[in-house]
Amino acid sequence: MEPNFLAIIVAAIVPVVLGFIWYNPKVFGAAWMRAAEMTEVKIKSGNIAIIFGVSLVLSLILSFFTIFLVVHESGVYGMTEGQMDGATTQAFLEEWAGRYRSYKHGALHGGMAGVMFALPVIGINALFERKSWKYILINAGYWVITLAIMGSIISGWVS
Repeated sequence: MEPNFLAIIVAAIVPVVLGFIWYNPKVFGAAWMRAAEMTEVKIKSGNIAIIFGVSLVLSLILSFFTIFLVVHESGVYGMTEGQMDGATTQAFLEEWAGRYRSYKHGALHGGMAGVMFALPVIGINALFERKSWKYILINAGYWVITLAIMGSIISGWVS
């Protein structure tokens, strides 16, 4: 099972593109700025090239990891450490491979990862940072949708 590297790269761009939309002042940007105690001065003080460059690298890492969340065949290879004999592997793949490779299935598992992983991580950090529930829901909502789209691309776009 070879990963679809084009799908991984396209999925890695999703957080940046969706971030432009989600955090736009006309969508959730103004509410996020208030909840995050962010100012225009603070935003302009950062090196935008470094911020977006590192974000893209981190998105690429996340995109690679998303394979393990949405492509179930990768779990079989992991469990057997690639030691399945040829006949067993072939029989397994003929019966099961691709059965759950769809855009819808990837979106489901990506969204589940957002709710069951991103939301708790963001929530825990935000509670200790004394951020509001609005802050938590804006950021977690972004990641639920982002991971659903990434999962959809990675699962459904079969090479």
